[in-house]
Amino acid sequence: MSVRRMNMDNGYLLLVRQLICNYLLGSFIAVVGVGGSLIFSTLHMTTSEIQAIAEILIWSLVLTVIADTIVFRRHMRPIRVALVTPCPSPEQFERAYKQTLRLPVLAVARVMGPHWLSFTVPGLVWSMYDIHQGILALPITYVGLAALGTLLVASMHAVTEFFLTSRSTSSTLVALRRRCRSLYGKDVALSGEVIVPLRSKFAMSAVVFGTLPMLLFGLANGIRLLDATSSSAPYWSWATSVLVLGSSFSALGGWLLAADVRRPISQLEHLMRRVREGDLKVRAEDTYMDEFSNLIQGFNHMVQGLAERDMLNQQLIDSYFATLAAALDARDPYTAGHSIRVATYAEAIGRQVGLAADVITQLRQSALLHDIGKIGIRDEVLLKDGKLTDEEFAVIQQHPVIGESIVRQIQPDTAMKPLLPGIRSHHERYDGKGYPDGLSGSDIPLFGRILAVADAYDAMTSDRPYRAGMAPERAIAILLDGRGTQWDPVFVDAFVATREQSTTAFADANLQMTRQVAASTKA
Repeated sequence: MSVRRMNMDNGYLLLVRQLICNYLLGSFIAVVGVGGSLIFSTLHMTTSEIQAIAEILIWSLVLTVIADTIVFRRHMRPIRVALVTPCPSPEQFERAYKQTLRLPVLAVARVMGPHWLSFTVPGLVWSMYDIHQGILALPITYVGLAALGTLLVASMHAVTEFFLTSRSTSSTLVALRRRCRSLYGKDVALSGEVIVPLRSKFAMSAVVFGTLPMLLFGLANGIRLLDATSSSAPYWSWATSVLVLGSSFSALGGWLLAADVRRPISQLEHLMRRVREGDLKVRAEDTYMDEFSNLIQGFNHMVQGLAERDMLNQQLIDSYFATLAAALDARDPYTAGHSIRVATYAEAIGRQVGLAADVITQLRQSALLHDIGKIGIRDEVLLKDGKLTDEEFAVIQQHPVIGESIVRQIQPDTAMKPLLPGIRSHHERYDGKGYPDGLSGSDIPLFGRILAVADAYDAMTSDRPYRAGMAPERAIAILLDGRGTQWDPVFVDAFVATREQSTTAFADANLQMTRQVAASTKA
């Protein structure tokens, strides 16, 4: 048996064990805790009568287990098919999913149907026989009262198991959806059906957890008052203990109801915090049978819509930056594509040194705009073919400051603020001999140190009117020679390592971006 098959079997068996534990826990709370305490604290019986009633209860319990097992296996069959068989169909997944959602309701039907009938009917018949034979010295009317009492206890048991089962099915619902997606690439189709409305759930809980314990107390109180041989314990002591027992059960019911409602709310609160932090990949698992199912689906649709809008906005922003870079490069045909190539190299350096994805995005945007200040340089200086004079070079040295001033005007300024250090500082030198601020070492902003390497490499390998671009190997040798003096050695080494690993990727990225910019400028 494969590991995957074993995991599926274990998932199904885990669900079965959880449901059986829920059944035993619910039975203990309602039948033993509430019903048994009331019976033995209310009636005064001899040892032989206790033995007779114990015998009736044991055989009734055996019949109950048989009936419950038969019905339980039938309820679990669709789920077992979807979780255990090698390749269930999509229709079987949908049937299993809906069956899992209905398990809490089916638990109520099982307890109030086969469970209660198989326990009560044989027990009442046997009790009437023992009374007729003189084995039990109890009035025949107690048989009818016992039937009513078992109905009340069964109702309390059923609703308790409803909430316990609801908590146990979540992981199975998630497993069914994931397996369906794994096999067929699609989720389980849901119709948005509400199996148990919240209004019905609250009404049922109010009646069972609030009213039935008091009705059971009233029934036991009536029996005690009618039975002259009842327990000799003081009435108020007995009544207080019974009321405390009923109140404890009501408190348990209130906790189960609150936990059932709180579960989806807590899930949505957690996911909404992640959305506020910018994580638009989150999705809520729909494991609910009430109106919270529609709320979960609505949340997922909302986040999906936000993710699509965010992607569109990001594409628009990227296009905006690329268009600005293309407009700048179009001013000087000899530097066409320079900003895009510098952005590609800077991205590669950022990935090599392990920068976060959002930081790399900002680094790329800063690279696309790093020379935007050249818009403010006169053509006779910017486009001069020959060597620049000292005065002309001083004018050129102002383009980082001009670029920073231009980008500062773009709103919202909070979005542009991370880009400014790279724009202003991409001509700073590691030894402090650069411009415009003469910064050195780690005082140079991170983006400035990275862009300095990328910008220098592209400048050396690009053709100019007065010279041809040098070979990449020669440019790399110059970068290595200037590491620690002109450039940050960490980012020189990162660039060299990245280029050696993906020379082809650089060429493909440059070609793709050049085509995109050409298409946008033609449009």
